Amino acid sequence: MFDAPRTTEHRDGDDLLTAGLGLAGLRAMAPPAFADAAQPTPAELRRRALWANWRGIADLAPGGGYGELYGSAANVPGREFSALAKVDGAKQPHRVLVQVPDAFDAKKRCVVVTASSGSRGIYGAIAVAGAWGLPRGCAVAYTDKGAGTDYFDLDAGQGVRADGSVGARGEGLAFEPAATASATSGVAFKHAHSQDNPEADWGRHVKQAAQFALVSLDRAFPQAAPFTFDNTRVIAVGISNGGGAVLRAAEEKDDWLDAVVAGEPNVYTSAEGSRALYDYTTEAALLMPCALLHKQGLPQPPIAAQVAPLWTQRCAALKAAGLIEGDDTAAQARSAYEALKAHGWTDESLQAGALSVGFDLWRAVAVTYASAYGRYGFGEMPCGNRYSALGTDFLPRAATAAERAAWWSDASGIPPGAGVHLVDADPTAPLKSLQCLRGLWTGDDADAQRVHRGVDETRAALPRKGLPVVVIHGTDDGLIPPAFSSAPYVRQAQTAGRDVRYWQVRNAQHFDAFLGLPDYGARYLPLLPYVYAALDRVDAHLDTGAALPSDAVIATQPRGPGTALQAAHLAMPR
Repeated sequence: MFDAPRTTEHRDGDDLLTAGLGLAGLRAMAPPAFADAAQPTPAELRRRALWANWRGIADLAPGGGYGELYGSAANVPGREFSALAKVDGAKQPHRVLVQVPDAFDAKKRCVVVTASSGSRGIYGAIAVAGAWGLPRGCAVAYTDKGAGTDYFDLDAGQGVRADGSVGARGEGLAFEPAATASATSGVAFKHAHSQDNPEADWGRHVKQAAQFALVSLDRAFPQAAPFTFDNTRVIAVGISNGGGAVLRAAEEKDDWLDAVVAGEPNVYTSAEGSRALYDYTTEAALLMPCALLHKQGLPQPPIAAQVAPLWTQRCAALKAAGLIEGDDTAAQARSAYEALKAHGWTDESLQAGALSVGFDLWRAVAVTYASAYGRYGFGEMPCGNRYSALGTDFLPRAATAAERAAWWSDASGIPPGAGVHLVDADPTAPLKSLQCLRGLWTGDDADAQRVHRGVDETRAALPRKGLPVVVIHGTDDGLIPPAFSSAPYVRQAQTAGRDVRYWQVRNAQHFDAFLGLPDYGARYLPLLPYVYAALDRVDAHLDTGAALPSDAVIATQPRGPGTALQAAHLAMPR
């Protein structure tokens, strides 16, 4: 079940949580340097991956409260056990990794299992699960859930080995795309090109990571073996896609999981009001740039004066395509806004969604997920999109050795980023590509049917009876609106008598990491403190039978400009 096993030790200037960087090093604006940019060592790659993943998830900015009001970047020495795992029927493996602190509590025998948020690599949940579990003496098990940063360079014929270094086909790579006549140039990555639709197996990925934790603990502490699900506590936690993954793990019928905490989960159910990520992402990619011209006081960035001309062009293009109405920009923006509101978008989610528009995230997500849901290989993607490094002329080119070497540590798992770009079939006609992607949801041709089948495979079921589940979601989430995801999931589960509790956090959006931007920090609160608090509560419940959290709408107080975060702003429920 587990291939390419590795064990590494992390002590004496290195550690499990920060690779020796500490909070100050994580806050550094520049990543840890490689001695040789083209051939970084596995230790250098790991340190840089930890730096990148901490900064991609947590608000580490001074005044943001991390390490003071909540959270930990403590020096935790210990060992890491890693491997490649594969669920039945999969073409490609997913990574699993277990961090075992030297101070592991052998009496409590605790494992925290998690899945990376977004499409991040194996350390993608370090700030969520590692920061809570490791200082408490728990082992922490991770999975990249079949996505991650194991990119493959088709020009060079090279990908990523188990230790993060670059190697050729047949050298123990974590992802090797199928070789086809059309797959000769560009960059392939696992989420888009594995042909596995990994989201369909998120729950099984999480369970395999927990199983690997038991195997690793047997190796780490043979005198205390065997570690089993019967004698070891397992708590699952994740945010965003990781939150959806742990909710899918909650469906598993065996009594292997003791509690679940899911933050801002991407979860799709059969409940009324639930919408598939692909549905609302493609809708937002098309309409939101125009619709936001109808809104006042949007958070910055994006800078309104810079994006208004582009958004005005989008309004005109949408009108010409017959997708909205209106004789001028104001009327067209109102038409797009009203269309989104009619489909369940709230003003809060639209306002926070400006960030995803500014970073072109909707398009990036839509292209990747269309390929994943349809199980397309590289060179087969619908709508003519592909991925490549770009030259100064913005034309595709081969990647350099230094670019290739940093993909595993630096990338987020969905291009663009880390020097890999999303290339449209016709860059001069962006609306054509977006309409094609939207048509894969609204249409009925063969490609649309493939995508719909893939989406149907991701539909979540009810959690196991008696399993404590806490769901936490920001009411202002502009990437995964709770109205489409957590709210219908919780309603369905509670109606069926499942033990699901729901915290709705006012003035919280999706990305804690962007709270370092002054306008976002002034308007919004971080979600991570509530995830940690929910973990505290379920852990106490399992320890002593203490009461689980009650449903709550948490009335937070934005801190305003130039003000450090205080406990009173969080209004943490008691």
